[in-house]
Amino acid sequence: MVKKTDIIIVGGGVIGSSIAFNLLNDGFEGEITLFEKDKMYEFASTPRSAGGIRQLFTTAINIQISRYSLKKYVTFAEDMAVDSEKAEIDFKQNGYLFLSTNENRNPLIKQQQLQARYGVPSELLSSEELKTIIPELHIDDLQGGLYCKEDGYLDPYSVMQGYIRKTRQLGGVYEYVEVETIIKERNRVVGVQLKNNEIYHAPIVINCAGPWAPALNETIGLPIPVVPLKRQIIQFDISEPLTNELPLTIDPTGVYFRHEGKFLIAGYSEKVKPGIDFKWSRDFFYEHLWAVLSHRVPNFENAKIIRGWAGMYSHNTLDQNAIIGGHPELQGYYLACGFSGHGMQQAPAVGKGLSELILTGAYETLDLTPLCFERFANNKLIVEEAIV
Repeated sequence: MVKKTDIIIVGGGVIGSSIAFNLLNDGFEGEITLFEKDKMYEFASTPRSAGGIRQLFTTAINIQISRYSLKKYVTFAEDMAVDSEKAEIDFKQNGYLFLSTNENRNPLIKQQQLQARYGVPSELLSSEELKTIIPELHIDDLQGGLYCKEDGYLDPYSVMQGYIRKTRQLGGVYEYVEVETIIKERNRVVGVQLKNNEIYHAPIVINCAGPWAPALNETIGLPIPVVPLKRQIIQFDISEPLTNELPLTIDPTGVYFRHEGKFLIAGYSEKVKPGIDFKWSRDFFYEHLWAVLSHRVPNFENAKIIRGWAGMYSHNTLDQNAIIGGHPELQGYYLACGFSGHGMQQAPAVGKGLSELILTGAYETLDLTPLCFERFANNKLIVEEAIV
């Protein structure tokens, strides 16, 4: 038996749920069905992320997206409350800090100028000024850094659950079944077929399947330039506490670190072969992180590993930016994938934008057109250089 719904969203994580929430909140009166294969969200990308929220990007569109999303996260607890229960996300605006050497100082200057154009209060700091933020920081090989005090980090799992609970309250339906393929007739989408062979018909299907989005597209012969890449995070403790709570700090080597409650976490975008892989290793800490961490902050020298985990980046191989909007070759089929590690922090803006595009046929609050699929064929890539 064929079932019918009005909008199908493949992927019930933070992106899919933000889109569903915004559609319903903006007045969509039809039924929205979200298909999520991982009922416990054990392997969802959002809960396995570092939870950073930053406006320190190198492209105008990403800066604008982050500016909008940050404001939404500031009021998220109240806005997404269900039955007077606030959706607390533990948003700590401890800042974001990119450290610089002589080699990468000039690019940071250009970034700060672009960010200021869009109202981001980022500031260039001297190496001595860095010590006011992190007194223990080793600065002999640094020229300064780019800092934004508005930015910070939050609990990504709570964000995802906040969207899910609010979407359900507004009438969104979650089905915990895997989608096998998209169903199309000529150049129009008509629904999906599930792993259990059930068929759902809908005139609109949105692919928010994260690391599994490219595989789903392959089933209908519409490849996208996205691959899943493993990213590991290590949580550790130190014997001598730091003076201040840390901003999310990115060393010139690419190693990042921040506080996580009374502990700390650190990570690095190591070179790995594309593929789904959730194994983490203590060797990763000693081979990629420990030497950098102990050099940058002496307190980290006697770090004790608490635990670790691995998640997936949906890495856009062409310009490291999201693919958002309708697919030009299949009417009614929309994409929201390839976020390259920025999905959670961009979710509020993406959800609002796709809601407007679907309901009115155009972006209104924020023009996400630069991230359309057509940019690849038109050679209008939006190359983001500040990838962590």
